[in-house]
Amino acid sequence: MGWFEALVLGLVQGLTEFLPISSSAHLRITAAFAGWDDPGAAFTAVTQIGTELAVLLYFSRKIGRIISHWFKSLYNREYRHDPYARMGWLIIVGSLPIAVLGLLFEDEIEHTFRDLRITATTLIVFGLLLLLADRIGQQQRDLDHLTVKHGLAFGFFQALALIPGVSRSGGTITGGLFLGYKRSEAAEYSFLLAVPAVMASGFYQLTDIAAGEGPAWGPTILATVVAFGVGYVVIAWLMAYIKKNSFLPFVIYRVVLGLLLLALVFTGVLDPNAGPAGS
Repeated sequence: MGWFEALVLGLVQGLTEFLPISSSAHLRITAAFAGWDDPGAAFTAVTQIGTELAVLLYFSRKIGRIISHWFKSLYNREYRHDPYARMGWLIIVGSLPIAVLGLLFEDEIEHTFRDLRITATTLIVFGLLLLLADRIGQQQRDLDHLTVKHGLAFGFFQALALIPGVSRSGGTITGGLFLGYKRSEAAEYSFLLAVPAVMASGFYQLTDIAAGEGPAWGPTILATVVAFGVGYVVIAWLMAYIKKNSFLPFVIYRVVLGLLLLALVFTGVLDPNAGPAGS
Protein backbone atom coordinates (compact mmCIF):
# COMPACT_ATOMS: atom_id res chain seq x y z
CA MET A 1 0.00 0.00 0.00
CA GLY A 2 1.35 3.40 -1.03
CA TRP A 3 1.19 6.70 0.84
CA PHE A 4 -1.45 8.26 -1.44
CA GLU A 5 -3.65 5.18 -1.13
CA ALA A 6 -3.30 5.33 2.66
CA LEU A 7 -4.20 9.04 2.69
CA VAL A 8 -7.35 8.46 0.65
CA LEU A 9 -8.44 5.46 2.70
CA GLY A 10 -7.78 7.35 5.94
CA LEU A 11 -10.04 10.15 4.73
CA VAL A 12 -12.73 7.64 3.78
CA GLN A 13 -12.47 5.93 7.17
CA GLY A 14 -12.76 9.23 9.06
CA LEU A 15 -15.66 10.46 6.96
CA THR A 16 -17.73 7.29 7.13
CA GLU A 17 -17.03 5.60 10.48
CA PHE A 18 -19.65 7.53 12.45
CA LEU A 19 -22.19 8.11 9.70
CA PRO A 20 -24.69 5.23 9.32
CA ILE A 21 -23.31 4.27 5.90
CA SER A 22 -20.58 1.72 6.79
CA SER A 23 -16.91 2.67 6.79
CA SER A 24 -15.78 -0.90 6.01
CA ALA A 25 -18.02 -0.93 2.93
CA HIS A 26 -16.62 2.39 1.74
CA LEU A 27 -13.03 1.28 2.22
CA ARG A 28 -13.82 -1.86 0.25
CA ILE A 29 -15.67 0.06 -2.50
CA THR A 30 -13.05 2.83 -2.76
CA ALA A 31 -10.31 0.27 -3.26
CA ALA A 32 -12.37 -1.59 -5.85
CA PHE A 33 -13.15 1.53 -7.89
CA ALA A 34 -9.55 2.74 -7.74
CA GLY A 35 -8.22 -0.62 -8.83
CA TRP A 36 -6.33 -1.12 -5.59
CA ASP A 37 -6.13 -4.37 -3.66
CA ASP A 38 -8.72 -4.87 -0.96
CA PRO A 39 -7.16 -3.10 2.09
CA GLY A 40 -8.31 -6.04 4.16
CA ALA A 41 -9.86 -6.51 7.58
CA ALA A 42 -6.55 -5.86 9.37
CA PHE A 43 -6.07 -2.40 7.80
CA THR A 44 -9.72 -1.52 8.46
CA ALA A 45 -9.50 -2.57 12.11
CA VAL A 46 -6.27 -0.68 12.76
CA THR A 47 -7.42 2.58 11.14
CA GLN A 48 -10.56 2.37 13.26
CA ILE A 49 -8.31 2.90 16.27
CA GLY A 50 -7.88 6.44 14.95
CA THR A 51 -11.60 7.09 14.81
CA GLU A 52 -12.13 5.60 18.25
CA LEU A 53 -9.46 7.92 19.64
CA ALA A 54 -11.65 10.70 18.26
CA VAL A 55 -14.53 9.29 20.33
CA LEU A 56 -12.32 9.26 23.42
CA LEU A 57 -11.43 12.90 22.86
CA TYR A 58 -14.96 14.10 22.04
CA PHE A 59 -16.53 12.30 25.02
CA SER A 60 -13.42 12.54 27.20
CA ARG A 61 -15.14 14.02 30.26
CA LYS A 62 -17.95 11.48 30.23
CA ILE A 63 -15.68 8.52 29.47
CA GLY A 64 -13.32 9.61 32.24
CA ARG A 65 -16.19 9.57 34.73
CA ILE A 66 -17.45 6.22 33.47
CA ILE A 67 -14.04 4.59 33.93
CA SER A 68 -13.40 6.24 37.30
CA HIS A 69 -16.81 5.48 38.78
CA TRP A 70 -16.81 1.92 37.39
CA PHE A 71 -13.54 1.12 39.15
CA LYS A 72 -14.84 2.69 42.36
CA SER A 73 -17.97 0.56 42.13
CA LEU A 74 -15.80 -2.54 42.44
CA TYR A 75 -14.90 -1.77 46.05
CA ASN A 76 -17.16 1.08 47.18
CA ARG A 77 -20.85 0.33 47.72
CA GLU A 78 -21.78 3.98 47.35
CA TYR A 79 -20.97 3.73 43.63
CA ARG A 80 -22.91 0.50 43.00
CA HIS A 81 -25.92 2.44 41.69
CA ASP A 82 -24.03 5.42 40.30
CA PRO A 83 -25.20 6.18 36.70
CA TYR A 84 -21.64 6.43 35.36
CA ALA A 85 -20.59 3.16 36.99
CA ARG A 86 -23.77 1.55 35.67
CA MET A 87 -22.95 2.78 32.17
CA GLY A 88 -19.53 1.16 32.49
CA TRP A 89 -21.13 -2.20 33.22
CA LEU A 90 -23.63 -1.77 30.39
CA ILE A 91 -20.83 -1.02 27.93
CA ILE A 92 -19.15 -4.27 29.00
CA VAL A 93 -22.43 -6.18 28.59
CA GLY A 94 -23.09 -4.62 25.19
CA SER A 95 -19.60 -5.53 24.01
CA LEU A 96 -20.03 -9.26 24.63
CA PRO A 97 -21.91 -10.16 21.40
CA ILE A 98 -19.34 -8.65 19.03
CA ALA A 99 -16.46 -10.16 21.01
CA VAL A 100 -17.92 -13.66 20.79
CA LEU A 101 -19.15 -13.46 17.20
CA GLY A 102 -15.96 -11.74 16.03
CA LEU A 103 -13.88 -14.68 17.22
CA LEU A 104 -16.33 -17.32 15.96
CA PHE A 105 -16.56 -15.84 12.46
CA GLU A 106 -13.03 -14.46 12.10
CA ASP A 107 -12.33 -16.28 8.82
CA GLU A 108 -15.65 -15.26 7.26
CA ILE A 109 -15.08 -11.64 8.31
CA GLU A 110 -11.67 -11.56 6.62
CA HIS A 111 -12.76 -13.35 3.44
CA THR A 112 -16.37 -14.42 2.71
CA PHE A 113 -18.13 -11.31 4.01
CA ARG A 114 -15.95 -9.01 1.88
CA ASP A 115 -17.74 -10.02 -1.33
CA LEU A 116 -19.10 -6.83 -2.93
CA ARG A 117 -22.46 -8.48 -3.57
CA ILE A 118 -22.87 -9.00 0.17
CA THR A 119 -21.74 -5.43 0.82
CA ALA A 120 -24.26 -4.03 -1.66
CA THR A 121 -27.11 -6.11 -0.26
CA THR A 122 -26.43 -5.12 3.34
CA LEU A 123 -26.17 -1.45 2.36
CA ILE A 124 -29.70 -1.63 0.94
CA VAL A 125 -31.35 -3.90 3.51
CA PHE A 126 -29.96 -2.19 6.60
CA GLY A 127 -30.60 1.21 5.07
CA LEU A 128 -34.28 0.33 4.79
CA LEU A 129 -34.26 -1.05 8.34
CA LEU A 130 -32.80 2.24 9.56
CA LEU A 131 -35.61 4.10 7.78
CA LEU A 132 -38.23 1.84 9.35
CA ALA A 133 -36.74 2.24 12.82
CA ASP A 134 -36.52 6.01 12.40
CA ARG A 135 -40.18 6.14 11.37
CA ILE A 136 -41.79 3.78 13.91
CA GLY A 137 -39.44 4.15 16.90
CA GLN A 138 -41.05 6.09 19.74
CA GLN A 139 -37.82 8.03 20.43
CA GLN A 140 -38.78 8.73 24.03
CA ARG A 141 -36.08 6.90 25.99
CA ASP A 142 -32.75 8.31 27.06
CA LEU A 143 -29.73 6.41 28.38
CA ASP A 144 -31.10 6.45 31.93
CA HIS A 145 -33.60 3.84 30.69
CA LEU A 146 -30.86 1.50 29.47
CA THR A 147 -31.11 -2.04 30.89
CA VAL A 148 -28.99 -5.17 30.59
CA LYS A 149 -31.44 -6.59 28.02
CA HIS A 150 -31.31 -3.39 26.01
CA GLY A 151 -27.51 -3.33 26.26
CA LEU A 152 -27.33 -6.85 24.84
CA ALA A 153 -29.78 -5.90 22.08
CA PHE A 154 -27.61 -2.90 21.15
CA GLY A 155 -24.62 -5.24 21.23
CA PHE A 156 -26.14 -7.74 18.80
CA PHE A 157 -26.96 -4.95 16.36
CA GLN A 158 -23.38 -3.72 16.67
CA ALA A 159 -22.09 -7.24 15.97
CA LEU A 160 -23.92 -7.26 12.64
CA ALA A 161 -21.42 -4.61 11.51
CA LEU A 162 -18.84 -7.39 11.24
CA ILE A 163 -20.35 -7.68 7.75
CA PRO A 164 -19.20 -4.76 5.54
CA GLY A 165 -22.18 -2.68 4.52
CA VAL A 166 -24.16 -2.93 7.75
CA SER A 167 -22.42 0.01 9.53
CA ARG A 168 -21.44 -0.16 13.18
CA SER A 169 -23.12 3.14 14.04
CA GLY A 170 -26.04 2.50 11.66
CA GLY A 171 -26.73 -0.98 13.00
CA THR A 172 -26.48 0.05 16.64
CA ILE A 173 -28.57 3.19 16.14
CA THR A 174 -31.19 1.13 14.28
CA GLY A 175 -31.43 -1.21 17.24
CA GLY A 176 -31.71 1.71 19.62
CA LEU A 177 -34.48 3.34 17.60
CA PHE A 178 -36.46 0.09 17.52
CA LEU A 179 -36.10 0.00 21.32
CA GLY A 180 -37.57 3.50 21.56
CA TYR A 181 -34.44 5.56 22.23
CA LYS A 182 -33.95 9.10 20.97
CA ARG A 183 -31.65 9.52 17.97
CA SER A 184 -28.94 11.36 19.88
CA GLU A 185 -29.08 8.91 22.82
CA ALA A 186 -28.83 5.88 20.54
CA ALA A 187 -25.93 7.49 18.68
CA GLU A 188 -24.06 8.35 21.88
CA TYR A 189 -24.34 4.81 23.26
CA SER A 190 -23.35 3.49 19.84
CA PHE A 191 -20.12 5.51 19.94
CA LEU A 192 -19.34 4.58 23.54
CA LEU A 193 -20.10 0.91 22.89
CA ALA A 194 -17.77 0.84 19.91
CA VAL A 195 -14.69 1.93 21.87
CA PRO A 196 -13.77 -1.38 23.60
CA ALA A 197 -14.76 -3.53 20.62
CA VAL A 198 -12.90 -1.48 18.03
CA MET A 199 -9.84 -0.93 20.19
CA ALA A 200 -9.61 -4.65 20.97
CA SER A 201 -10.05 -5.58 17.30
CA GLY A 202 -7.52 -2.99 16.16
CA PHE A 203 -4.81 -4.04 18.58
CA TYR A 204 -5.53 -7.70 17.83
CA GLN A 205 -5.06 -7.07 14.11
CA LEU A 206 -1.81 -5.23 14.80
CA THR A 207 -0.27 -8.67 15.22
CA ASP A 208 -0.87 -9.37 11.52
CA ILE A 209 0.88 -6.16 10.51
CA ALA A 210 3.73 -6.88 12.91
CA ALA A 211 4.08 -10.31 11.33
CA GLY A 212 4.26 -8.76 7.86
CA GLU A 213 0.88 -10.16 6.81
CA GLY A 214 -0.84 -6.80 6.36
CA PRO A 215 -0.08 -3.35 4.92
CA ALA A 216 3.17 -1.54 5.79
CA TRP A 217 3.44 0.33 9.10
CA GLY A 218 4.05 3.79 7.65
CA PRO A 219 0.97 4.07 5.41
CA THR A 220 -1.19 2.42 8.07
CA ILE A 221 -0.12 4.98 10.68
CA LEU A 222 -0.79 7.83 8.23
CA ALA A 223 -4.29 6.51 7.50
CA THR A 224 -4.99 6.13 11.22
CA VAL A 225 -3.92 9.70 12.03
CA VAL A 226 -5.99 11.12 9.17
CA ALA A 227 -8.99 9.07 10.28
CA PHE A 228 -8.65 10.48 13.79
CA GLY A 229 -8.70 14.12 12.69
CA VAL A 230 -11.53 13.76 10.19
CA GLY A 231 -13.52 11.49 12.50
CA TYR A 232 -13.55 14.05 15.29
CA VAL A 233 -15.10 16.67 13.01
CA VAL A 234 -17.71 14.18 11.78
CA ILE A 235 -18.76 13.22 15.33
CA ALA A 236 -19.35 16.85 16.26
CA TRP A 237 -21.35 17.46 13.09
CA LEU A 238 -23.47 14.30 13.37
CA MET A 239 -24.40 14.82 17.03
CA ALA A 240 -25.69 18.29 16.15
CA TYR A 241 -27.42 17.13 12.95
CA ILE A 242 -29.49 14.28 14.37
CA LYS A 243 -31.00 16.43 17.12
CA LYS A 244 -33.15 18.13 14.49
CA ASN A 245 -33.05 15.89 11.42
CA SER A 246 -33.93 12.33 10.39
CA PHE A 247 -31.69 9.67 8.89
CA LEU A 248 -33.52 9.76 5.53
CA PRO A 249 -30.61 11.29 3.53
CA PHE A 250 -28.31 8.49 4.71
CA VAL A 251 -30.92 5.86 3.82
CA ILE A 252 -31.30 7.24 0.28
CA TYR A 253 -27.52 7.31 -0.12
CA ARG A 254 -27.17 3.71 1.09
CA VAL A 255 -29.86 2.38 -1.25
CA VAL A 256 -28.54 4.24 -4.31
CA LEU A 257 -24.97 3.15 -3.61
CA GLY A 258 -26.04 -0.44 -3.05
CA LEU A 259 -28.03 -0.58 -6.29
CA LEU A 260 -25.17 1.02 -8.23
CA LEU A 261 -22.72 -1.48 -6.78
CA LEU A 262 -24.94 -4.43 -7.70
CA ALA A 263 -25.33 -3.09 -11.24
CA LEU A 264 -21.56 -2.72 -11.66
CA VAL A 265 -20.90 -6.21 -10.33
CA PHE A 266 -23.54 -7.98 -12.40
CA THR A 267 -22.55 -6.14 -15.59
CA GLY A 268 -18.97 -7.26 -15.08
CA VAL A 269 -17.49 -3.80 -14.43
CA LEU A 270 -16.42 -4.78 -10.94
CA ASP A 271 -15.17 -8.14 -9.74
CA PRO A 272 -17.06 -8.90 -6.49
CA ASN A 273 -13.90 -10.19 -4.87
CA ALA A 274 -11.35 -7.68 -6.18
CA GLY A 275 -11.08 -4.35 -8.01
CA PRO A 276 -12.26 -3.54 -11.54
CA ALA A 277 -12.82 -6.60 -13.69
CA GLY A 278 -9.68 -7.65 -15.48
CA SER A 279 -7.36 -5.74 -13.14
